[in-house]
This record gives sequence, C-alpha cells and structure tokens, in this order.
Amino acid sequence: MKKQILSLLVAAMSMTAAAEVNYQVVPLPQKIEIEPGGKFFTLVQGLTVGYPADNALMKRNAEFAEEYFGFLPKTADKKGADVSLTLGLKSDNPDAYVITVGKKGINIQGASESGVFYGLQTLRKSIMNEQGEVRLPFATVSAEPRFAYRGTELDCARHFFPVSFVKKFIDILALHGINRFHWHLTDDQGWRFEVKALPELAEKASVRPHTIIGRNVGLADPSNAIFDDTPETGYYTQQELRDVVRYAAERFITIVPEIDLPGHMVAALSVYPELGCTGGPYEVWCTWGIADDVLCAGNPKTLEFLKTVYGELCDVFPGELIHIGGDESPRVRWKSCPKCQAKMKELGLEKEAQLQTYINKEMESFLQKRGRQIIGWDETLEGGLSEKAAVMSWRGYEGGKAAAKLHHHVVMTPTSHCYIDYYQLKNTNAQPLAIGGYLPLSKVYSMEPVPADLTDEEAQYIMGAQCNLWTEYVVSPDHAEYMLLPRLAAMSEVQWLQPEAKNYEQFLGRLEGLKGCYKKLGYKYCTGNE
Repeated sequence: MKKQILSLLVAAMSMTAAAEVNYQVVPLPQKIEIEPGGKFFTLVQGLTVGYPADNALMKRNAEFAEEYFGFLPKTADKKGADVSLTLGLKSDNPDAYVITVGKKGINIQGASESGVFYGLQTLRKSIMNEQGEVRLPFATVSAEPRFAYRGTELDCARHFFPVSFVKKFIDILALHGINRFHWHLTDDQGWRFEVKALPELAEKASVRPHTIIGRNVGLADPSNAIFDDTPETGYYTQQELRDVVRYAAERFITIVPEIDLPGHMVAALSVYPELGCTGGPYEVWCTWGIADDVLCAGNPKTLEFLKTVYGELCDVFPGELIHIGGDESPRVRWKSCPKCQAKMKELGLEKEAQLQTYINKEMESFLQKRGRQIIGWDETLEGGLSEKAAVMSWRGYEGGKAAAKLHHHVVMTPTSHCYIDYYQLKNTNAQPLAIGGYLPLSKVYSMEPVPADLTDEEAQYIMGAQCNLWTEYVVSPDHAEYMLLPRLAAMSEVQWLQPEAKNYEQFLGRLEGLKGCYKKLGYKYCTGNE
C-alpha cells in the first residue's frame, strides 16, 4: 500500500488533472466544514509528519501515516511538520478526532492516540481513490463514535484461518473503525487454542478428518451424511496469538477471545473423554448442529480443566472481557448422569439448568481474581449473573433488554441484523454457499442497538453492537471477505453514527467510494446492494 501511495504522488507531479476530496467517507464524520474561498492543501512528495516525543503509540501512528500516504516521520516533534499528529482534544470520548486542513498543512488531533488513528483512517479513505494531483480543501472534519464497543466476530473453529488472514481481517476492521475483535477459538468441530499444560488438546482436537458437504441430508440424519475427503487441521500457538494481540493493539483493537462452555466441547471431549457424562468415546464432530454431549457438571475435574484452559487464555489475551459462550448447551446428559445429579443434591439445585449457572459463577469468580470480566451469550442470563457480567444478545433483542434492565452491560448482536453468515442477495445461486437466511446490506444498516422501550438509565448499559461471521459454510479467506464486505460498512455506521445521522441512500453513494478502497486494497466483496 505504501508503494501504491508513493506511486500516486509521483504521478501527481506530472499530471495536470486535479482531484478534490470531499471527506464523505464511511463511517461518515459528524461534521465536515469546508472553508469558503476554494483554498486547498496539495499532497506532494516529501511531506513530513510530526508527532509528540516519547509516545510510542503516536510514533506508530506516524508510521501508519508513512505507510498510507508516503509521509515521512521527521522527528519526534510536531513543530515544522507538514502533517501534525497531536493529542489534547477535549472530549469525554477517547476515540474522538478532529482533522484540520489549512495553509500550514494538516493537523489530526485526537482525544487519545486511538482518536488520531481514526482520523488517519478518514483521511486515508478520503484520498485513496483519487487520481492525479490530490488537493484537500481547507476544512475541519470531526467525529466521535456513538458506542464504545464496536465489534466483529470471526469463527476460526469450524474452519481454520491462518494468522496471515487473521491479520488481514484485523486490517479490514481497522479501516472501518471497529475496535473489538471477537475471536471464536473452539467448538465441537475443532480446538484452535494451544494450552501448554495440556499439549494433546490442540494437537489432537484441532484435527477433523473430513467435513459434511453442503447442507445435505446428513444434517437431519447423520447416517446418510456425505463427507468430503479433506482433513481440516490447524491451531494457533501461544506465540502466534501474542503476535496477533500485538498487531491488533497497534490498530487500537482489543481481542475478546471465546472458549465455549459447558457445551460446544465435543472436540475437547475427544481428547479427555473422562470430562463427559458418558465417558465416550467421542470424536471431533464432522457435521454441524448442537451436540448433546457437554462437559460433566458433576465431575470436579471439569472445573480443574476449565481453570487451566482459561488461566492460559488470560496469560495470552490482556483484554478485560473473556467470552465464555454459554449458548446451545443441552442438559439431556446431566439428567441421567449420576455425578451431575449428585452435584445438584449437594448444591440444593432443583433444575439441571442451574448446573450451568454453577459452572458460570465458578469461572466468573476465577476470572475476576485475574482482573477479567465474563461476557456470554444471552442464555447465560437464565440462571442469574453477577452484577459485572456482560451479555451478548443474539436471539433477538429481548435478552439484551432483560440484561440492561438488570444493569448488565450488553452488546447487541441479534441474528436478524448481525449474522453475516447469511446470504446477502436474494439470488442465492449467484453467491457462495451460506448457512441460509437472508440479511441484505439495507437490513444491517437499519439496525438500532438501543431499544426504544428502555429507560435512559437502562439504555446506558447498551455498550455497543457487533456482527458475527460463523464459518460452517465459509471455507476460505476470499469467502470470508465476501461475506464480510460491504455489510461491515453498514455495521460501522450503526456503531459510529447517531440514529438521526443515518441515511441509507446517502450511505450507498458514499459506499461506492469505499468499494474503490476495497479494490485498491485487494479485498473481495459483494458488488450488489439490496
């Protein structure tokens, strides 16, 4: 990309055509004030970028400016630079920024280092498609996101994606102003997280001998399933994971890792069958759906296993939130398991569902001692949660509303608006295979994360929104990018803009410019808009 921008600037020296930018990008800045008089700042070779001394994050921002635009970091001093990166913007929102273009050059000021980074992204998207001499009108451009939590999920358990693509995925998130990467690392179909105390776990549970083909009859009747002959393998070492954490942090993205419990654990049970209620044998699942086999809630070794796994997870991922899953966990095995029934009697529980609450609270206490907070799917509400636990509402809005009323922080991610593993065009035959459903760009854009029937106090607990890319049917990086884009653009405006600032028709016009950026960056995307 750096070479591309440098080439653009070189070409500008010999071309007479001039391109005037308008700063109308996605997500749309809250204010774009063009100074009257037709004055411009022209981008040429050799522009320098200054930044505050002794600030490693701002130095990295200056390096991004060099990568994006060819600007040259001059010194660790903003004085005398053509482009200045500064702090000190007065705002309660740390991600706020103001871009000022005037006769002295360009200044990008942030309320924090992340705000400066988002200002750079706005400037980057403003000029990326321009040809010839690039002229920036004297202007003031400012924005701050509506929500503190702006997330996107990628499932690497069903299909494994290499570190190189995960980093590319993070780059795509950064381009759209996303600041949380929810990373789904384990499931019935594969375990992708290295646990050093349990080396066989990832080595064996990451291997799926084959995978069900399409949505064939085997989903309803496993005895008639048709499989491919391609093993699905791969897991992330802790060294690789730490490298990804660093890469994301440089782009002001915090990773929220997910290891599901007590369900979605068949891959783990295939290595440690004693942790299941029946004792197995178990095999890594090669089909999709919900498995009846879950961790045995009455076996004390289950909590030992979980604390070992989550302890190492905390060592790798420094973010406050740890996702414990908690969804789609049948209790059928617990009903007939002597150990689980004995545990219920010991704890004075009346329903098997309360066993999941018992596990959740044990793990929550364990994680709190490490300075972490749990977040789980809305099923975790069923048995009650502690005051600080957060909820992801995926089965519609009701779970999120109930959680907010109980003063739990909530991320809204209902299937109706946020599940981008669904088809995005009506003509399903013209698209790669998807899990089903239909979620067009317009539906994503229409999402309102804060239900109207919450009180002002309750609404404060809606901390953001997130789209989810599950990968049962997403088998390659190109496929994943296609499912993600441009729906992520619509989600970014949901996350950044106030409801009254959203306008779908205007968004479509600005989206064409963003698609030009996708082309320049080599991203795969759906060309249709519905």
